[in-house]
Amino acid sequence: MKRPTDRRTLLLTVGAAAVAAAARPVAAQSTDIRGAVTFESGAVIPKGHLKIYLEDPAIQDNTRRRAAKTRIESDGGSKTITFSLSPPASSTASPTLQIVARLERADGWLVARGSAQIKAGSLVYVTLNAVMY
Repeated sequence: MKRPTDRRTLLLTVGAAAVAAAARPVAAQSTDIRGAVTFESGAVIPKGHLKIYLEDPAIQDNTRRRAAKTRIESDGGSKTITFSLSPPASSTASPTLQIVARLERADGWLVARGSAQIKAGSLVYVTLNAVMY
């Protein structure tokens, strides 16, 4: 014999469906940090290796200070280079967390450097400034 559906079972089913529906859009959101790198005065980014990484200046331990890095080749013909970083699961949202970009020549010499604070949910724009030796 089949039991009739009582009020408690109905409320549990509706509640579970509501939680599942609310959780689905949150799971679909990307945690990647996206942004763009430009050169000072809107000039073309010189040829070289562009290293982009997360850095938290508040952390004193140098091994933990830098996280999530990527490397992009600049062909010397672009004014803007876009990037995407996946932050490590262990990183927490720190108010001092920033994106650092370093442009180096093939021989390792630093050509330009720039940094920008990360704002949750928005693109990060980093301007490279030429390095003077």
